[in-house]
Amino acid sequence: MPSLQVLMAFFGLCVVLALSPGPDNLFVLVQSAQRGWRVGLAVVVGLCIGILGHTIAVALGLAALVAASPAAFTALKLLGAAYLFYLAWGALRAPVRVSSTAQTGRHPPLAGHEALKMVGRGVVMNATNPKVLIFFLALLPQFADARLGPVGGQIVVLGGVFMLATFLVFAAIALFSGWFGSLLQGSARAQRWLNRATGLVLIGLAVRLVSLQRGP
Repeated sequence: MPSLQVLMAFFGLCVVLALSPGPDNLFVLVQSAQRGWRVGLAVVVGLCIGILGHTIAVALGLAALVAASPAAFTALKLLGAAYLFYLAWGALRAPVRVSSTAQTGRHPPLAGHEALKMVGRGVVMNATNPKVLIFFLALLPQFADARLGPVGGQIVVLGGVFMLATFLVFAAIALFSGWFGSLLQGSARAQRWLNRATGLVLIGLAVRLVSLQRGP
């Protein structure tokens, strides 16, 4: 178990990393703006589950195998890019529905199946980014100390801290972006531009993922 001092320092680093512009928090921002803060929070939960998957992969040594395999790296990033292109197509073709959300500032409750769908979307978004896996492989072991016990267990604890910091920061982004997006729901023109912006952002993320290289 890492010391409290190490965990606090690591938590501070995680908060800074979560606040830094990147594919995941940008994904949360556009989804929340387009579909509401509840959808954004569901995506955040999915992203955190993806972080858990990366953490376990590092603890078990699977991340090192992916990092060493050009074929696995390429397959993972192409799968993720294809999914982002699919989401972009859906956003660009999304129908415009003027709602009363702009007046009430409240989005309707999220149905269970829809929430699970958005959680899954967050999981896929995070899990299919091989750069995140390699980043975890490089970052987490630096804060583990073999003298304090099994390194695998320490990595799992550090991954949990990373998840907590990510959830807090991304949830704040979802709430703010959802509130801002709700202001646009009363205007068909604004909603149409929001859909287009969301689609373009997703296309940009897909292109970025395709262009990723295995190097640091």
